Amino acid sequence: MVKYGLPGDKLVTTLAYFFIGCFAVACLYPLILTLSVSFSSEGEIARHGYSILPQSFTLDTYEYIFVNSGTRILKSYVVTLVITAAGTIGALLITSMIAFAISIRKLKYRNVLAFICNFTIIFSAGLIPWYMVSVNYYGLKNTMMALILPPIFSVWNMFLLRTYFASISPSLYEAAEIDGANYFTIFWRVALPLSKTALLTVGLMYALQYWNDWWHALIFVNEKDLFPLQYYLYNILSNVNAISSGRIPSGASGAITLPAETVKMAVTVITIGPIIFLYPFIQKHFVQGIMTGALKE
Repeated sequence: MVKYGLPGDKLVTTLAYFFIGCFAVACLYPLILTLSVSFSSEGEIARHGYSILPQSFTLDTYEYIFVNSGTRILKSYVVTLVITAAGTIGALLITSMIAFAISIRKLKYRNVLAFICNFTIIFSAGLIPWYMVSVNYYGLKNTMMALILPPIFSVWNMFLLRTYFASISPSLYEAAEIDGANYFTIFWRVALPLSKTALLTVGLMYALQYWNDWWHALIFVNEKDLFPLQYYLYNILSNVNAISSGRIPSGASGAITLPAETVKMAVTVITIGPIIFLYPFIQKHFVQGIMTGALKE
């Protein structure tokens, strides 16, 4: 039960809840609108525009997507799940190890390592040299690793973890050293268990990055069996837009009527569905991780 010390406290609390509620509705509105349009008739959307309630409720759009490409979509889901799981675990391991090493003040050349990481944010070799090295030297062409390795390390996430590791009391590390632990043992047995909140936060960022990635598939992958979900749905949407806009021969598209607008919304729903169901379970840890360092006890 909330107790109010002063008469004005209740008014302030009521106003705060009111504005938070309005903000929540404003955030939910685009999602509800997207879901509504995906279940609407393409003709009604063309005549009346978007609506918060479905217009002439129909499943035609989802039938078009899943009937014509159902097996491929399932395969793309599996590819995306594998990429997201493997990439997130690998990225967390690499990022946390580098962050922990740089957080150790006694580490020789730690500033040099930090400078090299910062340098990669400001300067890059360019797309063509990067592609040639990735394909010709590392063999990242039409392989699952082409979708996992390129985005496996984020300098920003590394510095976020480094800040968290640096906030851990050095006396804990010193006590572990006295007991004979090496730095890897300290990292694995001391630093990681104390950094679960930060790891979950960074892990969610990496998971969203891998889940939403379609660009690396566009660059490196030609085999349809290796298409992730985002890239496969991107292809469906591109084909629908091409047919609807008349950019293909009229003889091939004359008898075809495709739900161009509703497909966009249905693709969005299919894409973000798993993330929406996952986020409530880790929301608390995500908020704690973002707020780390903002307050001092």
